[in-house]
Amino acid sequence: MKFRFLLWMMSLLMARASRHNPAFQQQLLGKDLTFQLQTFDGKVARHFIVKDQRISSHRGVIPEPAFCIAFKDAAFGFATLQAKNKQLAFMQGIQDKDIQVKGNTGLVMWFQGLMKYLKPRKKKA
Repeated sequence: MKFRFLLWMMSLLMARASRHNPAFQQQLLGKDLTFQLQTFDGKVARHFIVKDQRISSHRGVIPEPAFCIAFKDAAFGFATLQAKNKQLAFMQGIQDKDIQVKGNTGLVMWFQGLMKYLKPRKKKA
């Protein structure tokens, strides 16, 4: 349940950033693709559509995403995406075969670069 909620929150944050954050919009320039995050069994899955410098999202799997990141289970996916050192957790998961990446790995690196724009803004004093 936590993993499903996290994917949904990521979709909201990315949709908002694609509307309001010029730096985020710049990263989307020229991209027209669909990618997906899911569990190995596909029971928890969300796909993200990048088109016209906007991101939208829907639950469920699609047949041919540009890339797919699959986690061994929902608990592991949640832990990995919430880890303090996400890059290390991600690389360790791939090494241990707890994470599978299918499709264009260059786009996976692009996606990881997008994540820095989703950090909550600190309130000004």
